[in-house]
Amino acid sequence: MIVGRREAWLGRVFLVLLMVMTLLPLVSLFVTALHPSGTYPTGLEWPSEPRWDNFATAFQAAHMGELLQSSTLIVLGVVPLSLLLATMAGFAIGQLRMKGHRWVFLMFVLGLTLPYEGVITPLYYQIRDLGLLNSRWAIILPLVALFMPFGVFWMRAHFVTMPGDISEAAQIDGANSWQQFWRIHVPLAMPAISSLAILQFLWTWNQFLLAIVLVGDPRKRTMAGALGAFQGQWGTDIPLLCAGSLLVLAPVLVLFLIFQRRFTSALLQGSLKG
Repeated sequence: MIVGRREAWLGRVFLVLLMVMTLLPLVSLFVTALHPSGTYPTGLEWPSEPRWDNFATAFQAAHMGELLQSSTLIVLGVVPLSLLLATMAGFAIGQLRMKGHRWVFLMFVLGLTLPYEGVITPLYYQIRDLGLLNSRWAIILPLVALFMPFGVFWMRAHFVTMPGDISEAAQIDGANSWQQFWRIHVPLAMPAISSLAILQFLWTWNQFLLAIVLVGDPRKRTMAGALGAFQGQWGTDIPLLCAGSLLVLAPVLVLFLIFQRRFTSALLQGSLKG
């Protein structure tokens, strides 16, 4: 009992320290953003006259309204399409077990080891040859392809655990593979699909590298990608830069607070199914 209490106490202390380390940078950003524009704040000193208008100034200077629209269009182009393709591929590999499914799955697993930095140069020339540079399609199409390995791995982990009796019963009732997919397996896979949707939304919203390299117009990038141009223009104004960073983080933080339980399930589900 004494060992159990000691372990519980140490666990709580560790969680508190981890929480402080996580929240401290956000608190520092928030406090710095409230200092007068053009100053160089030090530490976590609260300003004598908080400048809440810094957020409005950063919102206008970074064209946040247009960036919100651009990021929303990119998310709407990436997430639904990648979810559809990953779910169909995961069903074919994990449930239908088509011929050669092991080799196909192995290729997707190998795709998980491919870093963005390793393909950014040939990807740039390919997008240029297709005439898609400086357009949102230059972000949407590569992200759909780059999300496929993890998406297929995730959905295959769900479908491979589904009992084969479900498909057999549907076949007896006269359902073909397409009807089994849409009417039976997709409704049962909604927890896995919604969890994957949250993760892909976060990855798309925070996409920085592809947006910087493939799109020259900051107003057509994601919010995270446009922050680079904002930093180049206002990099010496630390309070405005911190205010702009918080505005970029705000949608993700709101989404996390709303779907906190679903987000936790998204992180745990992949480790529970395999």
